[in-house]
Amino acid sequence: MTKRVDWLIFIPAVLISLLGLVTMNSFSSEEVFFHKQIIWLTISVFLFFVANYFDWRFLYKTRVLVTIYLVCVAFLILLFSLGFVVHGAQSWFSFGGFAMQPSDPAKIATILILAKYFSRRHIEIADVRHVITSGVYAFIVAALVFLQPDFGSAVVIFGIWFGMVMLSGISKKHMLFVVGIVAVLGFIMWSFVFEPYQKARIVTFLSPLSDVQGAGYNAYQSTIAVGSGNILGKGIGLGSQSKLLFLPEYQTDFIFAAFAEEWGFVGSFILLALVLFLLIRIVENSKKFNNNFETLFGLGVVVLFSIHILIHTGMNMGLLPVTGIVFPLMSYGGSHLVTEFFTLGVISSMSRRSVVKSIDRA
Repeated sequence: MTKRVDWLIFIPAVLISLLGLVTMNSFSSEEVFFHKQIIWLTISVFLFFVANYFDWRFLYKTRVLVTIYLVCVAFLILLFSLGFVVHGAQSWFSFGGFAMQPSDPAKIATILILAKYFSRRHIEIADVRHVITSGVYAFIVAALVFLQPDFGSAVVIFGIWFGMVMLSGISKKHMLFVVGIVAVLGFIMWSFVFEPYQKARIVTFLSPLSDVQGAGYNAYQSTIAVGSGNILGKGIGLGSQSKLLFLPEYQTDFIFAAFAEEWGFVGSFILLALVLFLLIRIVENSKKFNNNFETLFGLGVVVLFSIHILIHTGMNMGLLPVTGIVFPLMSYGGSHLVTEFFTLGVISSMSRRSVVKSIDRA
């Protein structure tokens, strides 16, 4: 099962997860995050090798991808009757002591359906109807996620669509059209859709210190944590912001701030270097894949990871609104970790087959 694994994908992914575990373990001996995350990481690593073992060429079939997409949409709909509420969002299914968030696999399903759509129509992408049709696929998923309400994940799904539209070779005219649609939707959502607390987060983003005891509290505390790490950090287990509970959701939404406080600039640089190495490796592999579908899928995964990391680190440093986005492979949580490692296993499998095919051609 481990034959011809792309270790340059697997090793940095595991190292990022281990850095997350070390950070969680330093919070408090009473916390359960560390021990549960070890279980999730073990399952995730196993699924990586399972995914690496299989031949995923059956994904080329439209009916398979449509089925995967519809199943994910069905689970998102079921949340409204069977899901349970965490921090005001009905986004989770509960299984005993563990929970699963369907929006995580739904993001991958969105990448798959868009990769298939654009791979079949890359020559015709100049036709704006393909931009609109692809947007409908993403909009259905994003709307269901937004209604939970999970604004952060909805933004990520929209970002996936926008990034893949750009990668598909859209013309400048149509790019302006897309930007115009985004502007109009933004105005409509601000005027008629956003709840007061969501508007408060965006206003606080423009002036985070204007309400440090209210809407700006999370952003303020996270910037303190990041800044207090200085060059070398306070040391593992010595982060006062997280240990004294000033930093909210330090195991998920603000794990980068908790990590930066203990590891400092040097540790943060190493972490982001590992992430960059992983993303570059996926991009390099994607360019060598056997067809446009696999290439767009690999690049779509890079878009997904990039959006998560940019938003997560940005909100942890007070540069972006707080939207509840996890740091891939590092934040606490089983559903996103399992999804990410499984997806990387699929990419590793595609990489192995592309190498074998190149050898056969030679």
